[in-house]
Amino acid sequence: MRRTALLPNSRQASRGLQVAIVAVLLVGLATRNLSVVVNAALSLAVTVLPAVLARDHDLHLDSWLVFVLTLALFLHSLGMLGLYDGVWWYDHATHTLSAMLVAGVGYATVRALDRHSDAVHFPPRFLAVFIVLFTLAAGVLWEVMEFMAREVAEALALDPVLVQYGLGDSLVDLVFDTVGALVVALFGTHRFESLADRVVEWLERRRGGHRDG
Repeated sequence: MRRTALLPNSRQASRGLQVAIVAVLLVGLATRNLSVVVNAALSLAVTVLPAVLARDHDLHLDSWLVFVLTLALFLHSLGMLGLYDGVWWYDHATHTLSAMLVAGVGYATVRALDRHSDAVHFPPRFLAVFIVLFTLAAGVLWEVMEFMAREVAEALALDPVLVQYGLGDSLVDLVFDTVGALVVALFGTHRFESLADRVVEWLERRRGGHRDG
C-alpha cells in the first residue's frame, strides 16, 4: 500500500487543534454567541468522524489527512469569532483549503470505484474535470445552506449560524472553491492515492463479507 507522510507529529497536532476548537466553543458559550457555539460544536463533532470510521468500519485515514481536516474545521470555527468579518482574505483562505479537501476526497472516491469495479472507468482527463465539477457542486450546496440558515435565523429573529453576505460573496467563494479544486486536480492527486487504496480495501472487504453471508 502507498503511504503518504506530510507531518511527523500530525496526530498530536490534530489533538491540539481539537483542544483549540473546544477553546473556541467555550468562548462562544462565555459570550453567548450562538453562531460560534453551533459552528464550533459541529466542527468538533466532525473531527471525531475519522475515529468513528476506523472503529466502526475499519477505514483508517492517513494522519496527515486527519490533521488537514481538523485544521480546516479549526480555522472555520476561529473565523466565527470575527476573522471572517475583520480579515479580508480569511474567508478566501478557508474556502480554498476546504475545497482542496473536498476535491481530494472526491478524487479518491472515484479512483477507488474505478479500481474496484470493472463496470466503472474514468479516463484520466475526465478525472480532472470531475474533481472541479464535484467541488463546485459541493460549494454550491454550502452556499445554499448558508442562505437558508440566514433566512431561517431572520425569520426567528436570531443571529445567523452561518454567515452569508449575498450573491456577490457567494460567487467569490465559488471562485476560490475552483482554485482549491484546480490545485488538487493539477498538482495534488498523488497525495490522495493512499486514501483511494484504503477505500478500495474497504470495498473489497465489504464485497467479500457479502459473499460469505
